Amino acid sequence: MAAHRPPGHPERPERVDAVDAGVADGAAESGAELDRPAVVPADATTLERIHPAPYLALLDDAARQGGGWIDADTWIGPESMVAARLAAGATTQAAMAVGAGEASVAFAVVRPPGHHARRERAAGFCLLNNVAIAVDALRAGGLAERIAIVDWDVHHGDGTQAIFEADPDVCYASTHQMPLYPGTGAPTEGGSGAALGTKHNVALAPGSGDQAFVDAWLAQLAPAIEAFAPEAILVSAGYDAHRLDPLAELEVTAAGFRSVAEAIGRLARRLGIGGVALTLEGGYDLGALRESAAATVAGLLSGLAVRDGGKGA
Repeated sequence: MAAHRPPGHPERPERVDAVDAGVADGAAESGAELDRPAVVPADATTLERIHPAPYLALLDDAARQGGGWIDADTWIGPESMVAARLAAGATTQAAMAVGAGEASVAFAVVRPPGHHARRERAAGFCLLNNVAIAVDALRAGGLAERIAIVDWDVHHGDGTQAIFEADPDVCYASTHQMPLYPGTGAPTEGGSGAALGTKHNVALAPGSGDQAFVDAWLAQLAPAIEAFAPEAILVSAGYDAHRLDPLAELEVTAAGFRSVAEAIGRLARRLGIGGVALTLEGGYDLGALRESAAATVAGLLSGLAVRDGGKGA
């Protein structure tokens, strides 16, 4: 919905088309069947597990009045809450489909993104926290209790981490460029109270490239997730870490995303998790988006299909 953003804003509808094409490319490469189910907007019950009703009403009122800037980066337009409810609904459907064994990889190709949104604050292009909404939908539906969130967006998912800061049943693992917006995500941010040790952050310097990115996931974050022993894995899949992205300088390539995705697929298989659900976060170069989404889907499917020791399923 073009009305979600003002002209020239990097959060634009073409991003969805690029990632959708990339998902199809990755499925075709892997010989996987591709299904595009109809998306149902998230209902009030689903949304209000994460976002209080007065906050939702505030956003709805802003949209009805024609919208405008919420902060220096985040725009709300007349149709933005329609798009946001669809994004939350699609992410929830993806998570539920994987949790119910109906899909091995389910990618919610959505806009606006979500991982900067807190319970009562929009920020960083995000209005509703899609992945957090899906986490609590999985728990409410009895499909999983302990859940891991993988976040490889170049920006730290401060909203997601804050929502689950004190929740011991949610493991949050992130790589992100530092220094960069929003300025959070230090390695010392490990959760609070009973959740201390369930939040894991690896901050990477500009120009780090594939090796540092992949090493962070394989050597640090994947083992931490495995030790947590989740029953489901959700991915905040941002592609602004790509070397062509105009908003950051992490210099990752599609090969780096493929390597990490394959490792996450292998991890899911070792844990007895039948699949992985993803939701689109950042990434603003259209070619990089398509290439990286394809690499992610192919990598996940490969990892899920390969037993430990490298043999086929």
